[in-house]
Amino acid sequence: MSVIIPANSSAPYSGASHAAAVKKPLQLDTLFLRTPSLKGRYWALAPFDQAEAVRMSQAYNLPEMVGRLLSARNIPFGGVEDFLYPKLGTHFPNPFALKNMDDAAQYLAQAVTQGRKIGVLADFDVDGATSCGVLLRFLRHVTGADVPFFIPDRLNDGYGPAPRGFDALKAQGCDIVIIADCGITAHDPIAHAAAIGLEVIVLDHHEPEDTLPAARFIINPKLRDDTSGYTWLAAVGVSFLTMVALNNKLRTSGFYVSRSLAEPDMRGFLDLVALGTVCDMVPLEGANRLFVQAGFSQMAARSNAGIRALLEVSKIESLPDPYHAGFSLGPRINAGSRVHRSDLGARLLSTDDYNEALTIAHQLDECNESRKEMQKDMLREATQMVKAEHQEDDPVICVGHEDFHQGISGLVAGALKEKYNRPACVAAFLTNQNGVREGRGSGRSVTGVNIAQAFIEGRNQGLLIKGGGHAMAGGFTVDPARFQDFHRYLKAHIGAQSIDTPDHPITEIDAAMSVRAASVEFVRIIQNHMAPYGVGNPEPVFMLRNVMVGAPDIVGANHVRCYIRDAEGGASIKGLSFRSANSELGEALLKQRAGQAIPMHLVGHFQINTWQGRESVDFNIHDAAFAI
Repeated sequence: MSVIIPANSSAPYSGASHAAAVKKPLQLDTLFLRTPSLKGRYWALAPFDQAEAVRMSQAYNLPEMVGRLLSARNIPFGGVEDFLYPKLGTHFPNPFALKNMDDAAQYLAQAVTQGRKIGVLADFDVDGATSCGVLLRFLRHVTGADVPFFIPDRLNDGYGPAPRGFDALKAQGCDIVIIADCGITAHDPIAHAAAIGLEVIVLDHHEPEDTLPAARFIINPKLRDDTSGYTWLAAVGVSFLTMVALNNKLRTSGFYVSRSLAEPDMRGFLDLVALGTVCDMVPLEGANRLFVQAGFSQMAARSNAGIRALLEVSKIESLPDPYHAGFSLGPRINAGSRVHRSDLGARLLSTDDYNEALTIAHQLDECNESRKEMQKDMLREATQMVKAEHQEDDPVICVGHEDFHQGISGLVAGALKEKYNRPACVAAFLTNQNGVREGRGSGRSVTGVNIAQAFIEGRNQGLLIKGGGHAMAGGFTVDPARFQDFHRYLKAHIGAQSIDTPDHPITEIDAAMSVRAASVEFVRIIQNHMAPYGVGNPEPVFMLRNVMVGAPDIVGANHVRCYIRDAEGGASIKGLSFRSANSELGEALLKQRAGQAIPMHLVGHFQINTWQGRESVDFNIHDAAFAI
């Protein structure tokens, strides 16, 4: 059972360190919940298996803290080496384990050999853009020709394959269309593609229905009868493995030898695979961890012109890592689709022309700045609607408005989910290309509530026009006249799933420790052994207990900077609380001045700061509570 540390408690912290139970579910009915923190959260020092942690630490010559983190993440004793040290030659997944892969790869190999025209239709998000980049780069290499592609317009076409996309690819002479990161529920669009003479191959990872669309081949690890176990793959992982399988078929058929053509270096695609995997927030399990580790090493070489340009525009001079992907690269790639420029991401990641890539990267940067302002305004309006409609205590938040921007709906839904600790759906009401009013929305969920399944069942019941996605995120299209019916349905459907959801979200803490223990060596050990971080393996969260905050000030637009030391004295480290100056957390930190400071508990994560050749430890403050 997890131990709750109440935000205003001065109770002693038994033991030194505990690891965050990422995969060990909290027993909500047994938790003792008290006053929440300054950010309205409960804190939990989550359990781990002490004996197993010691066993792993000793057997693999690891620091005790790493053993605790591995135990808390449910890494089995026999899987430690696979988790910590995955190798391409040892842990690369077998692409032919995926259902339909062998036949699909053989079909594509014959098509390439025969010179048939293959086009690509991909989703507009980062997973879709990276998938498109992998497919275009590989197919261009083996065909020696440009490969037509189409990215649906997020605002006009909505999510999923657009019939006009198939029309456009057919007009460019395509015989075959590979759909990436969408299509698993696109019955009518794929029927349209067949009607105009296109063979369709679907590469997806979203939740399927019982009845599948009539594509030539469907490769999706979540198919009911797929036995690969690769359900953690992002669409870019599925796309990459498909090209690996195609490469294998071409090699064994003598294709490369007969044409005196060098095989493509498949490792060169891993930077795109890592970027899409991290940004789509799929679990860093199985080969995903291998893809991300190897992919960011590849990304450091900046050999992909688009990634190189995006790193430059984002002012990232250090070695790129998943944090850069999630908070700098990904948002810029996504930004184009939010302002009617859905194809920019795929164009950026597939070009070999650095000057062209730099131009596109600057365009995406401008799109991202516009997106930030739109998101701020829309979130404020959505929050006002939640309060006016008294939805704060509903099992699901559901708001829609004609002034909402469809391209921002998912981001606002995510912000509402974080604020209210419950699933949230946001819809924009607009007139589509056919002159028909419809609501296009996005939903974000919490652990234990499969929102994609709710959307799929809602569509099956006639409440939605379209709906699907992941357990934690999905999209839908609804008739505005049925929006309130849809909301009532969601309250009943999701309410039944979320009985045990606490009133406030819980922050799980890996360890409670002192400032004096936070050395550069300690932080480097954690980073070297546990990274890369992401879903399923979050960056370790630590609590600095009974510390004093001093010399607070505001830096940048609204970040709070301070220094942190143990209450009994000693050396200090720098603390940073991002975008918090106008929040309760930021205001509390700013009040901790000389002669007025009182002991606090801080929650956050460590990072190593390098300045003029010297290294020091910084603490990124996520939350705080007073220790008295």
